[in-house]
Amino acid sequence: MGNPLLDISAVVPQEFLDKYGVALNNAILAEESHAPMYEDMVKQFDVEYIAGGATQNSIRVAQWMLQVPFATAYMGCVGKDGFADEMKKACVADGVNANYMVDEATPTGTCGVLVKDGERSLVAALNAANNYKVDHLEKPENWKLVTDARFYYSAGFFLTVSPESMLKVAKHSAEEGKCYCMNLSAPFLMQVPPFKTAMMETMPYVDVLFGNESEAVTFAETEGWETRDVAEIAMKISKLPKASGHRARVVCFTQGMDDTIVAKEGKLYRYPVIPLKKEDLVDTNGAGDAFVGGFLSQLVCGKDVPECVRAGNYGANAIIQQSGCKFPKTPKFQWC
Repeated sequence: MGNPLLDISAVVPQEFLDKYGVALNNAILAEESHAPMYEDMVKQFDVEYIAGGATQNSIRVAQWMLQVPFATAYMGCVGKDGFADEMKKACVADGVNANYMVDEATPTGTCGVLVKDGERSLVAALNAANNYKVDHLEKPENWKLVTDARFYYSAGFFLTVSPESMLKVAKHSAEEGKCYCMNLSAPFLMQVPPFKTAMMETMPYVDVLFGNESEAVTFAETEGWETRDVAEIAMKISKLPKASGHRARVVCFTQGMDDTIVAKEGKLYRYPVIPLKKEDLVDTNGAGDAFVGGFLSQLVCGKDVPECVRAGNYGANAIIQQSGCKFPKTPKFQWC
């Protein structure tokens, strides 16, 4: 479950970033000052429209690497408009069962993807995505998707929309001995007290936690921890209280081109990423989402953590050589 957004992606100059107060390598929710930005992007630059939103990106990549049609399902809220039609069409073409809640009164959410020198920043106008309700989840035909599933994933961004839906699924996962996965997603989620509270209410049910180095440090800061060492933070989070003991929590932090850090059962592991020439780097947008998708594709197949990380790095490597979260028709390797 997550926030389905239509990505509006463009390469922009520094002056455009400055105009709207946007920093690279960041993700924020749009404020009033950002309202004209989307139209400005369309007018000034060669924009590309891509079915996006962090969780939707991850599930599409996982489905792509699984190569088993409709092994995955996705929920979120969209408007009744052409953008929603385009997103559903893209998901179905990728083999994902897109089961959207439709808000007829609100347009489909969009996300400005501002790219400069291969780095990106995201400015999301959630619109309909902000209106997902637990009532949709609880409908028998939708709850059946939950009970039929063995693995669950939501990016932390969904905590701003329907934390009660995340908690309901997370508790079901713990009660049934399944696997619940979550992402820290962005520093602001830990810096805004209501969002951090919702995150910590869900944390005891989280079996696999994803994030990057800046999110890890922000988590430590908001917990009042002295350390800023990403590996130590991963270890501390892995040892936070857990609602069920059927599996140890795995904490996985990516660090750009530096080693991916994993903490599990009191041990730390480091995994190198796949080297990439600077000239082959097109767009980092979706790299973290793709890592999660690759990791999940092997987790559901019962593979061990090193293989999950290897698949995550493969997914991220494939995506950053494309503009937006897109991928070749079939993976280079047969993973499962």
